Amino acid sequence: MRAALTPELMLQAYAAGIFPMATARDDPVLHWIDPPQRGILPLDGFRISRSLRRRILRMDWAATVDTAFAEVVQRCADRPETWINRPIFELSCALHRMGFAHSLEVREGRELIGGVYGMALGAAFFAESMFSCRTDASKVALAFLVDRLREAGFVLCDTQFPTAHLASLGGITISRAAYRRRLAAALAERADFAAPALPDPQTLLQRMSQTSKRG
Repeated sequence: MRAALTPELMLQAYAAGIFPMATARDDPVLHWIDPPQRGILPLDGFRISRSLRRRILRMDWAATVDTAFAEVVQRCADRPETWINRPIFELSCALHRMGFAHSLEVREGRELIGGVYGMALGAAFFAESMFSCRTDASKVALAFLVDRLREAGFVLCDTQFPTAHLASLGGITISRAAYRRRLAAALAERADFAAPALPDPQTLLQRMSQTSKRG
């Protein structure tokens, strides 16, 4: 599959449970990925460690939404090995302009120090990648993202591949069949990523604590 992939076809692929990736930054070819084991981040099971809780409580950073989408994607790709090539970057930015792709940023003053981005369809959010250039900045971004998804009515947060890092934050692994059942249910519902306001740190931690107790 070459760079002829369109934003519309990319949305159809996500709705079918598959997604495109490149093998390297300079590889112009994209490949459809349909992993037999899928990583998801349960929105009622995000784990906040004591150190992350302390980091959020003494928050001298600011969380923002959709203020630097292209820069977040570029920073996610700015590493020795990446699956984000030029076509993926351009498609993601096109989907952002169309209202389907979103970013959540963490700033120290005006400096962008962490962030996460992904695609929203129905009540499903497909988390693509995150970056951090300060300790815990990406974890803070993910905590605010999970809270936002819950408050906006999302029921599925897809992380594509399971990793030890995501598992430490509450991520789990499910089968392809189980994922597609959850995806179908999520696509049948509605959620609005742009609707809720970002909470203050105290409110964020209180919500997370309440959700963990219910879970």
